[in-house]
Amino acid sequence: MRAPSRATAERAGPDADELFRLARKRMAPGLVLAQKLTGRNAIEASADGVTVTLSDGRRLLDFGSYGVTLLGHRNPAVVAAVQEQLTTLPSSTRVLANAAAPLLSERLIELTGQPSLTRVWLGQNGTDAVEAALKFARLATGRRKVVALAGGFHGKSLGALSVTSGPRYRRDLEPLLTPGVHLAADLAEAELLVARPDVAALIVEPIQGEGGIRPLDAAGLRRAVDAAKAAGVFVISDEVQVGLRRCGEVSLAVSAGLAPDAILYGKHLGGGLMPVSAVVCSRAMFAAMMADPFVHTATFSGHPLGCAAALAALTEIESRAEHGARLSDRVHDGLDGLAARWPTIVTGVRGRGLAWALDFVDDETAGRVFADLSANGLIVSPCLGRPEALRLLPPIVADDADVERAVAIFDETIAQVVAEGVNR
Repeated sequence: MRAPSRATAERAGPDADELFRLARKRMAPGLVLAQKLTGRNAIEASADGVTVTLSDGRRLLDFGSYGVTLLGHRNPAVVAAVQEQLTTLPSSTRVLANAAAPLLSERLIELTGQPSLTRVWLGQNGTDAVEAALKFARLATGRRKVVALAGGFHGKSLGALSVTSGPRYRRDLEPLLTPGVHLAADLAEAELLVARPDVAALIVEPIQGEGGIRPLDAAGLRRAVDAAKAAGVFVISDEVQVGLRRCGEVSLAVSAGLAPDAILYGKHLGGGLMPVSAVVCSRAMFAAMMADPFVHTATFSGHPLGCAAALAALTEIESRAEHGARLSDRVHDGLDGLAARWPTIVTGVRGRGLAWALDFVDDETAGRVFADLSANGLIVSPCLGRPEALRLLPPIVADDADVERAVAIFDETIAQVVAEGVNR
């Protein structure tokens, strides 16, 4: 197939049919089919702020993107920072130092505000951060096992799967790279398991994202953390999705007084523009890297463009923190109103800050609502670990009118599903 000229492509727009054909031929066909159905045969063509424009001209409100776009799409300050970095040092030799990674590391430690957390490792995504943290904990303790919670999601690589509880992703892959990992059914069990002499770390999401925006019981979490500390077990707070103001605080673990040994950040750390993640941890947990800095390296760790995006993103996020808190109240009120109007369809509302979930009566109903939302103008995210729930992850740059529109589209879509027959 002869590629069109740039001018022709910009004038005509993406050829969605041809791109779907190529995707089916070269990529995972099931995912391509799902995207084709969700987009009603259109593809993403451009995005700006809270809006995604499709190849057929439709404009959708983005309250999804799996949490990446807390600052919306193409945030001007983040774009400007990346453009400036692009003109000076877009990549790194990896054998010479540059300013990007140290400046971002210092800013992350400053914002996290936990005196014991003084070291940083930078990656590209949440799974990178989980892998690094598990490795650091095992090396520092000489132990092999990790305690994680049912409903937790920490990534799908072979190492991270050891602490991701979903059997769908672990099936046919066990034994995993970290053998004998205990997945606790609840916090009470975790409290008992961390006392074992072979446990290196306890890893938790203070609010489980893929598990349906489910906050952990604060008292139970504190007991489990205290037990871990008493047993010399490192505590890892996975805040890849819920940290950095997504759920109100910079770190949920620090704000709760849990004194974790490591906090993991990601997703919106890159400002919706670049893939960036971070492990912010204690010197004790970082011991292996202090002894040998080549124990854990990655070619794109501390990539200058990613660091520039993250530094700008952190400034932008902090400047909007108060607005985010006010916006959270509007989202909460709107979703409670939906639950009141559709009590037999919407069975629960959970969330905090700018991360919310609606529970539906069953996964079929949730799936039908999700499929129709985009046709009506709203993007949300499903919950991989809780299929009866849908996630709303509104950007901190949204306004009251955006929230009202999102709630209205949800209302309209639920009404359509009901009218068509919930169990058709």
